[in-house]
Amino acid sequence: MKTYARLSAIAYYLPELRLDNVTLSSEFPDWTPDKILEKTGIIERRVADLNETAADLAYLAAEQLFCEQKINKDDIDFLIFCTQTPDYLLPTSACLIHERLGLKKQCGALDIGLGCSGYVYGMSLAKAMIEAGISKNVLFLTGDTYSKYMHPKDRSVRTLFGDAATASLVVSSDATGAQIGPFVFGTDGAGAENLIIPAGGSRLFSGAETAVEYTDTMGNVRSQNHLYMNGPEIMSFTLTSVPAVFKEILEQAGKTIDDIDHVVFHQANKFMLEALRKKIKIPHDKFIIELDTVGNTVSSTIPIAIARAKQKGKIRRGDTVLILGFGVGYSWGAAILESY
Repeated sequence: MKTYARLSAIAYYLPELRLDNVTLSSEFPDWTPDKILEKTGIIERRVADLNETAADLAYLAAEQLFCEQKINKDDIDFLIFCTQTPDYLLPTSACLIHERLGLKKQCGALDIGLGCSGYVYGMSLAKAMIEAGISKNVLFLTGDTYSKYMHPKDRSVRTLFGDAATASLVVSSDATGAQIGPFVFGTDGAGAENLIIPAGGSRLFSGAETAVEYTDTMGNVRSQNHLYMNGPEIMSFTLTSVPAVFKEILEQAGKTIDDIDHVVFHQANKFMLEALRKKIKIPHDKFIIELDTVGNTVSSTIPIAIARAKQKGKIRRGDTVLILGFGVGYSWGAAILESY
């Protein structure tokens, strides 16, 4: 009997500190709270504590999942952690989370270093492991703390990004038909420089020279140690690439938009999402936007949006959901899954 992979549950964790538009407006007086909301669709975003890492957030998301779903930790036989803000260059953060969770030793663990497309990629790995007979229950975690790499005077990123983590349980099922998939993927490394932290890796070590601050033409301050985003280029890439990916995933699945109950894109910002929705002609009632009180949480945006929409009764068990992630890399991916 063929084994299929199925998304069983999602939980998410947000740090306690809230950064609202009133606070940001006091720091950037030429942008009112209403203007920030209009441009981003975000009212507030969560920010990790000074000593709180992405692995800490992911651990708490996993514990919440275990508690809510009454999961036996001994049933988990693989852990995947998607992050671009690991605790250390080495060892892998997944190993540290594995230890903190108290998972059995006969359980694999690995990190994947992807951002905005990371949830789609991670789901494909979980599906592949289960349907190849390697694993039966995969704990897939996402988590990022971009706030630790943003200069406090860089409005271009501070108004957008929030810190968060999610935990998804992907399990084996003997139900007929694919529960997760198909998938489509794409990459264009030529866009790498448009969303990047230039220093801190092996290509350019952090030091006194990389810490020198500069101010761009829009008044944003940063150094090579900080997150840099070229907003116009990211927008151009998105409006060009995403419609083609959307068309491709529907063709792969042999479906039309009428067969899809909900569409969940990477929750970059409301302005970009609405531009994509209108360009692709996605019906408003199928299109999920859930970032107003969390912000752009990178690889966690799609699972948070799904979980929040389910909490509000928008998405129900058995609904067909098209997910599509895009951004840093450039990297993109799309999939169709059945809601838990």
